[in-house]
Amino acid sequence: MSNTLFLRFASPLQSWGEDSQWSERRTAPEPTKSGVVGLMACALGWADDERIRDLSRRVRMGVRCDVPGAPAPLRDYHTVGGGFDEPQLLTAKGKPKYITNTKKPHTEPTWRYYLCDASFLVAVQSDAETVAQLAHAIQFPVWQIFLGRKSCVPTCPLFDSMGDYDSIQAALEQHPARFLDREEARYLESHPRVVIECESLEPGSVRRRAQLTSRTHWLHEPCYMREDRVRNEIRVEYLDKGE
Repeated sequence: MSNTLFLRFASPLQSWGEDSQWSERRTAPEPTKSGVVGLMACALGWADDERIRDLSRRVRMGVRCDVPGAPAPLRDYHTVGGGFDEPQLLTAKGKPKYITNTKKPHTEPTWRYYLCDASFLVAVQSDAETVAQLAHAIQFPVWQIFLGRKSCVPTCPLFDSMGDYDSIQAALEQHPARFLDREEARYLESHPRVVIECESLEPGSVRRRAQLTSRTHWLHEPCYMREDRVRNEIRVEYLDKGE
């Protein structure tokens, strides 16, 4: 029975919010646990806090950064609330927000950050029943899946495979990197960085805002992660058999 689900996250743009809100929407350098759990909940067709919170507590995850992407995230300019006759945004006091001198509805400028041309291997571990349920949902999602934001469409199927491993570290160390062709894999790191969920007292553990507890109120519990490097060179497989 498999206890590990492997997902391939590859796209021209990805964005994994973790520590920013309001007008500056930054991205973590790799997929976050809250983002991955949200993606799986989307595949399952879940929107309620109770089931999503339970799923977040039942699974553990790790990420292997096979292709980290461009050296610096893309910074994109957006606006919110523009083009309406009535204000779509509220003041801190809960009143409609107008531009002071023109009395027109306020338009809020925002900046969104994206990882460019990145490819990650995500390993999700849980009991065999949960892993089988998630694997089916990822292949036959109820709702459309995006990599962090709706503008971030995957370039390949997310489902990679399943397996049985003693630890997430072992899963990420041993699993091959699968690409469509050699061109897609040319930026693969031979000993990529890994980010693995761990216990709070493990050496190198860092507390992060990634354990989703309420989608409705956007609340999180602490989640501890540690970083490492893959010790052996990653094996590469190509989906295009002619390569």
